[in-house]
Amino acid sequence: MQDNISLKLERPIIFFDLETTGTNVTRDRIVEISYIKVYPDGREERKSRRLNPEMHIPEASTAVHHITDEDVKDEPTFRQVAKSLLEIFEGSDIAGYNSNKFDVPVLMEEFGRCGINFDVNGRRFIDVQNIFHKMEQRTLVAAYRFYCGRELEDAHSAMADTQATYEVLLGQLRKYEELENDVEFLAKFSTIGRNLDLAARIVLDDNDAPVFNFGKHKGKAVKEVFRK
Repeated sequence: MQDNISLKLERPIIFFDLETTGTNVTRDRIVEISYIKVYPDGREERKSRRLNPEMHIPEASTAVHHITDEDVKDEPTFRQVAKSLLEIFEGSDIAGYNSNKFDVPVLMEEFGRCGINFDVNGRRFIDVQNIFHKMEQRTLVAAYRFYCGRELEDAHSAMADTQATYEVLLGQLRKYEELENDVEFLAKFSTIGRNLDLAARIVLDDNDAPVFNFGKHKGKAVKEVFRK
């Protein structure tokens, strides 16, 4: 097992984390985005940016990430930074903690509101939470303690969580020899379930037929719903 390890990359990979107005993927908005972009040569580029969500930040959400309406009232909207953000993500694989189920779909929704297609074709998605749950089944704070041997300070700060996620993945590669230091392998390994989209709105049933996994059509064949 290697003590010092770095990701073997063919192209950049972006670790990112969002703080939002809530947990509804289609309705809630981003109030902070932080990312660490890791290049194949080992270079790292990192940045945090708060955004005006153009809606009230519920007190329950503020209690988690400590960001208020007042904190973001003079910040740019997502629409104002969308093009520059798209350029940052261009040509990169993506990693995060619970990112396949939440952060990536929320980001796609935000781009969609701006009329921008955030293309996921050809990208590889590593969800560090899924690897962790397959191996240990605990929280990010516990994961950081377990793999990195330290307490996670300032949890629920986007950059602290992003940095911790990056370090946890490196710790997982150190700990588990069966994990290959390969983005393609890690992306496949961190995928859970038989969902056909990142938000698991459409899944495969026992007969490998696409069915809806939400709303009034949950469990119904996509083909049949569209036919009607």
